[in-house]
Amino acid sequence: MPRRGFAGREAAALRVGSILPDMSRIEGARYGHTNLIARDWRALASFYESLFGCEPVPPERDYQGPALDAGTAVPGARVRGVHLRLPGHGATGPTLEIYSYSVAAAAVRPEVNRAGLGHIAFAVADVAAARRAVLEAGGSSVGEVVTLETAAGARVTWCYVRDPEGNIVELQSWA
Repeated sequence: MPRRGFAGREAAALRVGSILPDMSRIEGARYGHTNLIARDWRALASFYESLFGCEPVPPERDYQGPALDAGTAVPGARVRGVHLRLPGHGATGPTLEIYSYSVAAAAVRPEVNRAGLGHIAFAVADVAAARRAVLEAGGSSVGEVVTLETAAGARVTWCYVRDPEGNIVELQSWA
């Protein structure tokens, strides 16, 4: 289906992931962080620190006021939380931003097949052992541990679990 009013060849180029000649990349773009909104940001941060080795990036965040209201379009909001450096990417790698809002919208349970952000993933040495650790730490299971093979013959063993607040996490190991 054509997007942004493009038709014909331009729409076909968008469908196959081509960049149109009149489109340019955003200079200096790089991945920064993924945000999780938590009911209890401290408990959720502790889960990711303990199980996956994420490390806090000081300072803890505590924002409120007109600029936050304008940026979030949530009047009267206060946001508190922390950034956790994701393991395996060094001191300047991306973070997992875990915040709690003073004014929270109703939560919708994440599902693996719902449009939008589906899950975050961690590469682990032993998927079954990591799954057990998540379950013991208050997480829950989504599916079973399975192994799939790509068309190129690479094999990935993986499963989906939920963190204690219901966010979906993939545990994966490539062979």
